[in-house]
Amino acid sequence: MPHLDLPRTLGALRAGRFFDHLDPDRTLKEELRSNLICKLNRDETLFPGIMGFDDTVVPQVVNAILSRHNFILLGLRGQAKTRLARLLTRLLDPWMPYIAGCEIRDNPLRPICKQCRGRIAERGDETEIAWMSPGERYIEKLATPDVTIADMIGDIDPIKAARSGQDISNELTIHYGLVPRANRGIFVINELPDLAGKVQVGLFNIMQEGDVQIKGYPVRLPLDVALVFTANPEDYTARGKIITPLKDRIGSEIRTHYPLTPSQGIAITKQEAWTRRRSPVEVEVPPYIHEVTEQIAFLAREDKRVDKRSGVSQRLPITVLENIVSNAERRALKSRETNAVPRILDLYAALPSITGKLELEYEGELKGCDAVAREIIRSAVGKIFSSYFDGVNLRQVVQWFELGGSLRLDEDMPAQRMVEELGRIQDLLQYTKKLGLGSSEGEAMRASAGEFILEGLYAHKRISRNEELAFIAGERLSREEHGREEPEQFGRRGYDSRRGGSGSGGGRRNLN
Repeated sequence: MPHLDLPRTLGALRAGRFFDHLDPDRTLKEELRSNLICKLNRDETLFPGIMGFDDTVVPQVVNAILSRHNFILLGLRGQAKTRLARLLTRLLDPWMPYIAGCEIRDNPLRPICKQCRGRIAERGDETEIAWMSPGERYIEKLATPDVTIADMIGDIDPIKAARSGQDISNELTIHYGLVPRANRGIFVINELPDLAGKVQVGLFNIMQEGDVQIKGYPVRLPLDVALVFTANPEDYTARGKIITPLKDRIGSEIRTHYPLTPSQGIAITKQEAWTRRRSPVEVEVPPYIHEVTEQIAFLAREDKRVDKRSGVSQRLPITVLENIVSNAERRALKSRETNAVPRILDLYAALPSITGKLELEYEGELKGCDAVAREIIRSAVGKIFSSYFDGVNLRQVVQWFELGGSLRLDEDMPAQRMVEELGRIQDLLQYTKKLGLGSSEGEAMRASAGEFILEGLYAHKRISRNEELAFIAGERLSREEHGREEPEQFGRRGYDSRRGGSGSGGGRRNLN
């Protein structure tokens, strides 16, 4: 709500302390520019919560605002385009006065609509003033093929004409569209290429001359609005998707991108994922789980079977992390444990968070999204495992399986029992120190770390894993010779000495 001491009439506005700061000739883009300059001088964070763009995207946005440009953010899905646009409201003044009741938020010191001019002529200094916050000066529209010129610009309203007794060609009979209602504010159009061509033409005058014409009547409204667009590069550059004259009128074309490094991606995922939740169990996510989760997104973006034009949204690791935390939480609740630590097994339980976000090429469609996702998980585990255990001699663990040992781990297995099972393997839990675990770590953390080591060995084909039951060597070899895949089932896995298995896990990388 506006402060109580803000002027409520035009006379009070002119007589008050605000009047000296209200320049009727100051445009919205000048306002954005001057506030941006103040923030730059104070070395403030311009767009809090936006990570990885400091040296790439943000400088280009700053240049566009300093140049008073309308601009477009080009990027694949999940690259924070809309979020960045919404943060532009931080560059607006805390409060903006307008004539109360005006549909286009007219400037009290320089009204442009006929109704407001008439009201000031009639009431003078008693004209009522209202105030808008920065959030109220932001309007966003998702472009769809059914959006019309009337929706965006406006139309003649015959009902309004009949009720007011005005001629239908009178300016007072206009029903204003979204763009005039965004006057003195920021208007964002998401997915610009989906806007019909004739509607794109309707934006010409607004962007170049700053005015609109409705239904061919000589109504000139010199609007003061900053236009920001978002689009997918594939659609934006495709012929016929966007008309060339509109592209020519967009001042700056700014390319967004996915996180450039896994550490940037991890920071974004930690910030956005809903992991700090109310729960009777305490959840702790190990660093290697964060790293594997982010690596899945990076590998998926590089995978030939995944459509590069569609991209792999940053929402993928966010939702995957939320799902694996939920699976760990469910297991702890079921086992009546006070601590929950996600395991690699939980990544496979989070497959629904992956498969729905992958658009596959023909080769991937033939294999199936579920199989592609499993292979990506395995490759991600192998890569992160190598970063911790490159050069480490794990021969004793592998030898335990080669001597006939096998191990079956259940998804709902309590941490204590899992540690007991993992403890059967010679020296396995000793290697968890390489993951930063000390002797005081709880059983849930040790269980997660031990399973990660086994999954890493499986990813590098040092041991084999069966998704259903423990391996029977002869049966397994027979299936591999005939090229048949084992049935897969969530929640169980057996480990054995046989190397191989479905999916790609990379080489051994000096794992002695």
